[in-house]
Amino acid sequence: MGYVQIFDTTLRDGEQSPGISLSVEEKVEIAHQLARLKVDVIEAGFPITSEGDFESVSRIASEVRGPTIAGLARVYPEDIERAWEAVKWADRPRIHTFVGTSDLHIEHQMRSNKKDVLEWAREGVRLSKSFAPEVEFSPMDATRTDIGYLSEIVAAAVEAGADVVNIADTVGYTTPVEFKNFLEELMERVPGLTDTILSVHCHDDLGMAVANSLAGVEVGARQVEVAINGIGERAGNASLEEVVMALRTRGDFYDTEVGVDTTQIANTSRMISNITGYEVPPNKAIVGRNAFLHESGIHQDGVLKDRRTFEIMTKEDIGLEGSNIFLGKHSGRHALKEALEELGYTLEGETLKRAFVRFKELADNKKSVTASDLEAIAADEVGSFEGKFVLDSFRVVAATGRQSRAAVTISHAENGTYEAEAEGEGPVDAVFKAIDAATSIKGRLTDFRIDAVSGGKDALGEVRVQVEFEGNEYAGRGLSQDVVDAAARAYVRAVNVYLSGAIKAPQVTP
Repeated sequence: MGYVQIFDTTLRDGEQSPGISLSVEEKVEIAHQLARLKVDVIEAGFPITSEGDFESVSRIASEVRGPTIAGLARVYPEDIERAWEAVKWADRPRIHTFVGTSDLHIEHQMRSNKKDVLEWAREGVRLSKSFAPEVEFSPMDATRTDIGYLSEIVAAAVEAGADVVNIADTVGYTTPVEFKNFLEELMERVPGLTDTILSVHCHDDLGMAVANSLAGVEVGARQVEVAINGIGERAGNASLEEVVMALRTRGDFYDTEVGVDTTQIANTSRMISNITGYEVPPNKAIVGRNAFLHESGIHQDGVLKDRRTFEIMTKEDIGLEGSNIFLGKHSGRHALKEALEELGYTLEGETLKRAFVRFKELADNKKSVTASDLEAIAADEVGSFEGKFVLDSFRVVAATGRQSRAAVTISHAENGTYEAEAEGEGPVDAVFKAIDAATSIKGRLTDFRIDAVSGGKDALGEVRVQVEFEGNEYAGRGLSQDVVDAAARAYVRAVNVYLSGAIKAPQVTP
């Protein structure tokens, strides 16, 4: 039985999803949870793209133990050296270097020729190997690359010392049968691939990322690149939970095993959704809220008699057996810290203090605080941006048949307090316009979603927004029992993310 490495790119390709902007603290927290999930490789980021990305990769390499920590780099020396500076602190560091190989990419993106790109790939791998004990090479847009040229460039990478060769379906173009034939021909043309790990990285533009990834496993791929909840550029990446549970549930067919602790899947999925603001569709395989529900009477009857009649896996397999965490107003900080750690969040210092204050405020208004409440508070605190704008207070006057009017007071650690008033079509619109006026930063709301964290009239309200500033979208999330307050906090957070420069310019990557 073969072992398939799970290479998680949530923190690199996943973060390139439109509107997702992760702080350093958020990335480190997510990386710790990925280690608990026991993925084999964490692609922590693309160090040369920004100081923030370099810092997050360095901290993950220094603090997270267990998985291999990879940093992405183009085949250029400055990229490779920067990646090594970031990942060298890891117990098992890896440089992942790539170059575009299809005619389209060579001509229009690289503005080069096949001869030069081949030499760049060879030298890029060679330089990477002089630094790192593990080197991965990816020919970008491999599935639209002429198989003859792809074979040349892969053979050069293997000869230069690549430990992993990753075949990237960068634009989600291929199909399962075609991909299998393509990989088989590549392995025939490049005998040296038998001495390396063959990897696949598939995008979901045609909805086949998971199927294509599994097709790769069928013909010998022993690493699959995935992201939690399938997030990523455009339509996203192959979903970790779907690939892992397919390999686990159908081990009889694939004759492989994975090292992932599947009981951490549900926790990890919820964490990513909470921190990124990307909701999980209810019908999403494995982690959607409907994945283990049965509406049909025939199905319900069968499940009551024997769950195996209509379930090929159980919710316990992915850690959905239900949490017994219920804290009340008399619970202390230590109990809160332990409960959060059980949910995958390790909060310390000032972050834990702030979370405890919010927990106590909520507990004073609710009979019991649930695991969902705690996850929402923890994600909100981990993702807070200090030193930017803070919503101090707001006041709204609203009535049927007339415009709403809002007044806000916003403070900034460096520049003092700002106040402004504005009118709008409803209380939320009025508050958003008042925030624009107070900060002197005008945004355009592109998405607004509201949900209850848990059931009941006293539930926390969670608001997620997407706001456009200067042509780029930024995500914000707010949490409060008052939904207007939650909306205001979400909008201010989007402003802070914009000011922090956390979002990177779009990158063309595998």
